[in-house]
Amino acid sequence: MSGYSNYGGSMGGAGGGGSYGRGGNKEVFDGKQLRRAVQRRTVDYNSSAMRWFLDRTWKNEVGEASMPQPVYEASLDLVPPAAPIMKANPVTSVCTKFVHSSVNKPRCPINACRWTPEGKRLITGASTGEFTLWNGLTFNFETILQAHDSAVRSMIWSHNEYWMVTGDHQGLIKYWQSNMNNLKAFQAHEESIRDISFAVSDLKFASCSDDGAIKVWDFERVEEERTLKGHGWDVRCIDWHPILPIIASGSKDSLIKIWDAKSGKNLTTLHGHKNTIAKIKWNMNGNWLLTGSRDQLVKVFDIRTMKEFQTLRGHKREVTSMQWHPVHEDLFVSGAWDGAICYWVIGQDQPIASVTTAHQSSVWDLDWHPLGHILVSASNDHTTKFWTRNRPGDTMSDRYINTEGKEEDPASTMPQPSQRPRLSRDSDGSAGRGFRSNQNYQGNHRQGPPQGRGPSYHQGGPPSSPRGMGAHPGNSPRSTGRPAPQMPPGGGHARGLSQHPGGSYVSHGQPYNRNENGPMQPPPNVFPNGPNQQMPPPPPPPPPPPSR
Repeated sequence: MSGYSNYGGSMGGAGGGGSYGRGGNKEVFDGKQLRRAVQRRTVDYNSSAMRWFLDRTWKNEVGEASMPQPVYEASLDLVPPAAPIMKANPVTSVCTKFVHSSVNKPRCPINACRWTPEGKRLITGASTGEFTLWNGLTFNFETILQAHDSAVRSMIWSHNEYWMVTGDHQGLIKYWQSNMNNLKAFQAHEESIRDISFAVSDLKFASCSDDGAIKVWDFERVEEERTLKGHGWDVRCIDWHPILPIIASGSKDSLIKIWDAKSGKNLTTLHGHKNTIAKIKWNMNGNWLLTGSRDQLVKVFDIRTMKEFQTLRGHKREVTSMQWHPVHEDLFVSGAWDGAICYWVIGQDQPIASVTTAHQSSVWDLDWHPLGHILVSASNDHTTKFWTRNRPGDTMSDRYINTEGKEEDPASTMPQPSQRPRLSRDSDGSAGRGFRSNQNYQGNHRQGPPQGRGPSYHQGGPPSSPRGMGAHPGNSPRSTGRPAPQMPPGGGHARGLSQHPGGSYVSHGQPYNRNENGPMQPPPNVFPNGPNQQMPPPPPPPPPPPSR
């Protein structure tokens, strides 16, 4: 399912006919020390996918299925993002829940990351030229191989999912099969390759480099067909249109150019940014062109009108990576130089979610799982991190969201029965004027109770209940263990009440007349369990004036 769970297992191998023993406090099998069983977080999509397959015959429309409720038990009802009920709302696929951080033994920046087409493994390309394969279910290390002699700069899979093409810092391009068998290597550019993109037919692909050139290649014959020249500086990104033979490119000269891949002509130039274009991506509908620049802006262009469609402001540093969601047409994610990750929906000016401290350095690459329920980020801080959707009822508290900076145990994020806020006390031990919530409530008082388990209180305590709705449960003698406060006799002042010039008392802006023969009548909202609970309700408001 789309939430994480615990996975435990013995990582040591076992051979037939062996015997166990103990060497000190360590277990030994066949003379080899067994590795300690570790507990891992895993995101298993099989159960949610099987539920969708079973239910889609009668829940194939949006109105036929019910949205999961914000309780932990509703995790069983989660379905993949491709299900109609999830596809109708892109916010359900925002991945802000941290799952795992993977680091190579030789610590080095990770420049590129790509999921395998079936989603079973993740391939990362490092600045040392190595490929590292990580398990896509438990996120543990599988294997590592020396793929390039210099830093890996770009990785992309063909649309038919048979081939992977990579480029390195020395201008070399290599072909790879799904079993990581290298079939071809050739010198494509004189300087570092920055991006590679396949045509929709997979018969051709394009590459760009710091030498300022864009080259179109025949994939099978490994021959250069044409060179596109027009940028005045390094070309940092390219992307082939998902339908038409059109290539979009972004350069260090702050220009966005659209090319005809057949003739090699420049069709148009878009002037929208004031700094280097770091990433450029076509949407799956073929109409929107997404660009990210070092001017901290993300822009969306509509090629039907050749005009800027929307400008998105939310990053505090340079935008370094972007990726469209594989299922939701209007959802994408972006990474910045300061390690922040933001999630955007087309039509909204502000990010719908963000993780400001996702990494300690720049986010070089982002990639979605083919199902769309996991996001992977590769960073300059030597780590590859996995993010997933929050489960229903999650407390939204981990080391990247919790302001205290402490990561909670997976079991502690399961919602617990709600706790009532506590009354504050003055220095003399009497009941205070207001309320305050327990600051250790569910780990962080700023986060409030779990979603669906009660209202979110601001610091200072829950508000008073509206008239006619009854008292707040935390204000009753039964919950506090103290008798209800009594009003002072005659002309005394109650705590929290001030005397009105006309001889009445005011509380919460409402005057209440004093009884001359006894204690003052308290307002029902302030002291609901006092000696005057049978006080008649206030008079109804006057009727509105007649309309003209």
